[in-house]
Amino acid sequence: MEVSTIGLDLAKRVFQVHGASATGMVVFRKKLRREQVLLFFAPARCRVAMEACASAHHWARAIGELGHEVRLDSACLCKAVC
Repeated sequence: MEVSTIGLDLAKRVFQVHGASATGMVVFRKKLRREQVLLFFAPARCRVAMEACASAHHWARAIGELGHEVRLDSACLCKAVC
């Protein structure tokens, strides 16, 4: 199954990553340390969604520079989807 959307839950040290197919089926769930995040996003291009918070703009710029389409959503919307 091919990943079309990745949800990224930001934290201080360990980030949660959730991959979904175009149909919404779960493809993977992973934990990444801060230094692993950009390496994880380097190979493939897809849509990345994350909650808009203090550090989200930094990560959105960094991940967007790798060629991904980044979406920042409000906390209410992120909780409703998950």
